[in-house]
Amino acid sequence: MKNKPNFQYGGQAVIEGVMMRGRDYLAVAVRKNNGEIIIKKDPVGSVTKKFPILKWPFVRGVVSLCESFGVGMKALMFSADQFMEEEGESKLSTWESALMITIALGLSILLFVLLPLGVQSLMQKYWGPFWANVGEHTIRILILVAYIVAVSFLKDIQRVFAYHGAEHKVINTFEAKEDLTVENAKKHPTFHPRCGTSFLVFVAIFCAVFFTFLSFDTIWMNFLTRIAFLPVVAGVSYEIIKFTGKHQDFFLWRWLSMPGFWLQRLTTREPDEAQLEVAINSLVAVLREEAPVIVGGKVYAAERIEVEPATVG
Repeated sequence: MKNKPNFQYGGQAVIEGVMMRGRDYLAVAVRKNNGEIIIKKDPVGSVTKKFPILKWPFVRGVVSLCESFGVGMKALMFSADQFMEEEGESKLSTWESALMITIALGLSILLFVLLPLGVQSLMQKYWGPFWANVGEHTIRILILVAYIVAVSFLKDIQRVFAYHGAEHKVINTFEAKEDLTVENAKKHPTFHPRCGTSFLVFVAIFCAVFFTFLSFDTIWMNFLTRIAFLPVVAGVSYEIIKFTGKHQDFFLWRWLSMPGFWLQRLTTREPDEAQLEVAINSLVAVLREEAPVIVGGKVYAAERIEVEPATVG
């Protein structure tokens, strides 16, 4: 038996846990206050299976971004529900979840689109379109970095960033074809070239290159063009991050990954052993469903797999 070809496992950090996604299944592992690790597994569907044209380069990036957003929000809501349940609070209803997502998207548009465009509109009166556009994208990147720095001071966010680091360490261990143990995972870095943080960096850079030469007289026309062409920028960024992630052995592609690595210094923390254990359990739960998967000389299958037991207390 061989691994399914050309598939790259990945995931994201959630509240006190990690979500790992495979080709056909995903798993969310969350550690509760009593030390128990709760795991939720679900099959992963993709519209690309029904419409193969959506797998084409530059198109698949937009599809993947939309699907990852939906899957990630569900995983995040599941992890939040575990702690609301422990504290005796009712779980978020569908409309409450939708309201939170809408508010978050609205704030993102305000901070990362409208505010930089407002600055660009003011600068254009004095410096001309080109330098105004340069100023717009400089402001956008500074806002992104400032936002990450600001939230990193919050204790709960620091925990999420540590689980983010645990996710990367475990994926690095898997891709190095080493047994999925805490000791092996501890040796690996918290950085990964396919991280969503790196994707944001590429989007910001390509937005700056693309839109610096595309300017209109009104802020609303600039706003509409930024939104309309965002899928194009996202598609290009996706292809680059996938390519550089596969070819880190060549210095030029490592160099292109460096801005993402620098920003990951802010969005990851060194995890403790308990956090690594959660990330391992999440990936192992996915591998059990997609088994047999070979890592080095070991076959990861439901009847063969060994996972370090969840710590209680």
